[in-house]
Amino acid sequence: MIDWTIALLISNLLFAGDSWGTLAVFAAEQILLIGTLGYSIGHRVLGIQVVRLGGAPAGPLAAVVRTLLLCLVVPAVVFDPDQRGLHDKAMNTVLIRR
Repeated sequence: MIDWTIALLISNLLFAGDSWGTLAVFAAEQILLIGTLGYSIGHRVLGIQVVRLGGAPAGPLAAVVRTLLLCLVVPAVVFDPDQRGLHDKAMNTVLIRR
């Protein structure tokens, strides 16, 4: 919700609140930040990070695919008993507490 709110604020400034603009800003933030730092602004605030199973950084490819699936919504709301969404399972990533 934190990342979506930030994307919405930026979208209101740049795209007059267009929903596709908001989604594009959200996706760009996710890809850029998770691909380089391993966390988005919202993740950082909440003290969590995206890593591959085993602890390695998620990396750019995982960030792109994970974000594209996240933007489809369904993979994010369908999850396994370990609470990993399909977008995380597809890229072998997991959210951990920092």
